[in-house]
Amino acid sequence: MMTILVLALATSKRVLASDPDILSDFLLPQNSSTVDASFFTFTGFRGIFDQAPKTLKTTKASMVEFPALNGQSVSYAVLQLPPQTLFPPHTRPDATGLLFLLDGSLEVGLIDTTMNLYTQKLQAGDMFVFPKGLIHYQYNTDSQLPATAIAAFGSASARAVAVPPSVFASGIDDVILAKSFKTDVDTIKKIKAGLSS
Repeated sequence: MMTILVLALATSKRVLASDPDILSDFLLPQNSSTVDASFFTFTGFRGIFDQAPKTLKTTKASMVEFPALNGQSVSYAVLQLPPQTLFPPHTRPDATGLLFLLDGSLEVGLIDTTMNLYTQKLQAGDMFVFPKGLIHYQYNTDSQLPATAIAAFGSASARAVAVPPSVFASGIDDVILAKSFKTDVDTIKKIKAGLSS
């Protein structure tokens, strides 16, 4: 009986940790029986470099935007960070991320499960891996130049869970947050107000 329980727990955890394997070459959208080369083509990145964004811009190619990715365990995003722009601390609970810096420079960091912080200053042409589930960030510290990066993910629908709103906009009582962060309720209210603006 114990062996069955252990096997069931191991199997259920494995299923939750990655995209499911498919038993065919690819998955067609519902109500579709034909396919041509356009099904395998994504054009959603056309024109994104024509005008520099004023704030952080992330353009995704996940299975929502590109249905051919369904069942393929991959997705992509282009990150455009104007000068001194931060992609705040976040985690991807179901995908490893591989970041390739196209231009500019970025400070990146990740925190492992033993609370070690690893930071690196990336230059164009550098890559950095963000292991699945670990909190990480990207920051363009340059005051003049933008940065552009491509992120590849080991999931067709890699979710990002932002740390600040997950904690401060979750409905956790202000007293509990104040005690958790060893501060006072007024400080917690200021943080919440800053996140809502």
